[in-house]
Amino acid sequence: MIEKTDDIDTCREIRREVFVIEQSVPEAEEWDNRDGEAIHLLARDDSGQAVGTARILFDGATGKIGRVAVRKSARGTGLGAALIRAAMDELRTFPAITHAKLGAQTHAIGFYEKLGFAAYGPEYQDGGIPHRDMIREL
Repeated sequence: MIEKTDDIDTCREIRREVFVIEQSVPEAEEWDNRDGEAIHLLARDDSGQAVGTARILFDGATGKIGRVAVRKSARGTGLGAALIRAAMDELRTFPAITHAKLGAQTHAIGFYEKLGFAAYGPEYQDGGIPHRDMIREL
């Protein structure tokens, strides 16, 4: 089950586990002080355990999907794709938003392409990890 949540602490716990601990993203880069303005999605497994999260920020007509994180125990289950679809559904509830954008780790570009996103622009470093921006019309 994926739903909007105000439980930012649980979302941050998942992000810390995935980005800071597993991927060695510096904590100072992970915590950008934008959580308070974001819409947060939280995924729970059948037992109620929080296993995934994503957040949505807005910039003009763009909805930016970011901080997509899935715990190891839930990887390979389709949860990552379900989080992206849930984020897209949420963005569609805002008439002024015309497209979604995300910064994809380069190893995940194929995953996002299967969900309809197209890469554009140069590769860049974010948290010490190579990324490319991707976009999709709503």
